[in-house]
Amino acid sequence: MDRLSLLETLIVALDEGSLNRAAARREMTQSAVSQQIKQLESLIGHQLLHRTARGVRATRYGELVYTHAQGLLSNYDRMTAELDQLQEGLSGDFRISVNSFLGRHLIGPMLVDLDRKHDDLNIILRLEDRLVDVVRENYDLAIRTGRLGETDGVGRRIATMETVLLATPDYLDRMGRPDGPEDLTRLKYIQYYEDQTNGFFPLSRNGEEVLAPIRVGFTADDPDLIRHAVTNGTGYSRVPLFFVQEMIEDGQFERVLPEWDAPEKDVFAVYPSRHGIDRRRELVIEGVVAKLDEFRSRRPAPRLQAVTA
Repeated sequence: MDRLSLLETLIVALDEGSLNRAAARREMTQSAVSQQIKQLESLIGHQLLHRTARGVRATRYGELVYTHAQGLLSNYDRMTAELDQLQEGLSGDFRISVNSFLGRHLIGPMLVDLDRKHDDLNIILRLEDRLVDVVRENYDLAIRTGRLGETDGVGRRIATMETVLLATPDYLDRMGRPDGPEDLTRLKYIQYYEDQTNGFFPLSRNGEEVLAPIRVGFTADDPDLIRHAVTNGTGYSRVPLFFVQEMIEDGQFERVLPEWDAPEKDVFAVYPSRHGIDRRRELVIEGVVAKLDEFRSRRPAPRLQAVTA
């Protein structure tokens, strides 16, 4: 078993958060995945995964190996692409699917600038809040947050976004500000359709994590509609901090349980195959990461962290 394959298995296991789901993506048995992880841990000399009833997560060593493994595999792809003399220029149709929130507020304007700089490139952008299958629906790239969904393509985590719980001050004045996570059931939670909560929401503080009970009062698949519902005092919601930082600072919104941290949201690039680099795809991914870095540098408070790929 070559070491690059072992590293790829680790990446898939952490992206999926489950050895069983990783086995399905790698088209092997769960025991084979587990054996490959153990073999990699033996080579590295450190435990890389915490295994729990809820799945797997990285140890401190695992996070470091994960980050470097992404870079190694990405560089290997670039090398093989150049050896195969793949297309050097940026031209032709490039079909990309992005959820409406990222498409309107971050990726769409970046793609317009990219298209303007390359006369022979035709970017076909679809804003859609469903989880597309890049292989079956003939997309060159999809950018997704939260989860990958069912796809025959390859998923790669490229960044994380800090999220916060927020509502309007008037709504909290009317309903009462919660003193702790257990008080959230007094408020209505406005839920993005992609983020199914099953009645509980993980919050953390100083290394402590709790599953806070929530009461879903409205669900929609349009982020702008969710923001409208929050603005109108329907309830509270979870949103990326970079998007609402200024509105929090000017008093339009207020953080709910500000001393507790909501989970970060992963940003994934999904494309048809790991083999065969498409320079157009890599340029778009680099542009997305650069935009996230730009927002991080402009906002003093968010913890928006790009993942080296």
